Amino acid sequence: MTSPMSKRSLLKLAGLATLAASASLVGCGKKDAAAAPEAASGASAAAAAAPAGPLKIAFAYVGPVGDAGWTYAHNAGRLAVEKEFGDKVKTTFVEKVPEGPEAERVIRDLVGQGNTLIFGTTFGYMEPMLKVAADSKDVKFEHATGYKTAPNMRTYDSRTYEGAYMAGVIAGGMSKSGVLGVVGSIPIPEVIRNINSFTLGAQSVNPKIKTKVVWVNAWFDPPKETEGAQSLINQGADVLFQNTDSPAVLQTAEKAGKYAFGWDSDMTQFGPKAHLASSVINWGPYYIKATKDVLEGTWQTGGVWWGVKEGAIDIVAISDKVPAELKAKVDTVKAGLKDGSFVIWKGPILGQDGKEALAKDAVADDKFLGGINFYVKGVDGAVPSSK
Repeated sequence: MTSPMSKRSLLKLAGLATLAASASLVGCGKKDAAAAPEAASGASAAAAAAPAGPLKIAFAYVGPVGDAGWTYAHNAGRLAVEKEFGDKVKTTFVEKVPEGPEAERVIRDLVGQGNTLIFGTTFGYMEPMLKVAADSKDVKFEHATGYKTAPNMRTYDSRTYEGAYMAGVIAGGMSKSGVLGVVGSIPIPEVIRNINSFTLGAQSVNPKIKTKVVWVNAWFDPPKETEGAQSLINQGADVLFQNTDSPAVLQTAEKAGKYAFGWDSDMTQFGPKAHLASSVINWGPYYIKATKDVLEGTWQTGGVWWGVKEGAIDIVAISDKVPAELKAKVDTVKAGLKDGSFVIWKGPILGQDGKEALAKDAVADDKFLGGINFYVKGVDGAVPSSK
């Protein structure tokens, strides 16, 4: 990975009156780093004595489990672990843990409670977890979206750009105006990569597609997300996408008679007429693997970045409004991502300025993907600074 970006802070809960969900929503902590985790290779195994009694596992969440997005998806992964291992494990979680000093206090407390496998689910927990890991050698730590490791701490992430590309395939075929809109959160490589992948997917169906972006500079802010979505509609966008955490964009599209997608989890219920599909993260497979590693004494440090191939990314609940030929194209892309026969970031790919960003037949490696700070051709506007 390359240099880290600014931390993502816990965002104020506000504007929930516009949401259809009965549970509160909150921002999900994701990576603000400019690079992707590297695959673990040659990593030394950490000491792995078999636990006495059930393995105690703890999860630290930046938001509430009912947020309908990021934390909801992580908690679904925790439940998958319970279902898979039964009485061999005992899981617990703490929700709405702020990044920074408070996170360190909570993580130390989880160690004190006897948990020997601890997951931290936001980028801002990285430094606190490293500090606690240094003092707790017998505990295994797992950090979502980070890039720093220790002998007893590894990182994990999901290839959300794969879901964004598949959503783009649908959007490119469903748009009548030829203009797509994206409500962006914070202009870090992760989000820029998703916007570009969404656009590339759409252009694979309609090469003339244009994408407009409105940045709200927040991961969770329903009023700003609503305002951003409406602005995009006013600019001619008839299909909306998001890299924010609430259903506000989908709800805005529903009210305006436009189309949109769910993000991180199935958001159909928030705008059933507008909903075309949801790009989702399934943390279950990785959480099950990590738990199995500890139970079997095979846990190793390093980094993992999982996608469709590993069952971590999918596009679900595709609407009946989507024509069969578009669904078939999505199925083909998904199958190709799963078996490795299809690559999203393969040249030639041009930047917004018309210059070659990726040469013909060149395949982007994870370092390239982790440092993307430019728009591809077809995305309007300038990439703002994340600082």
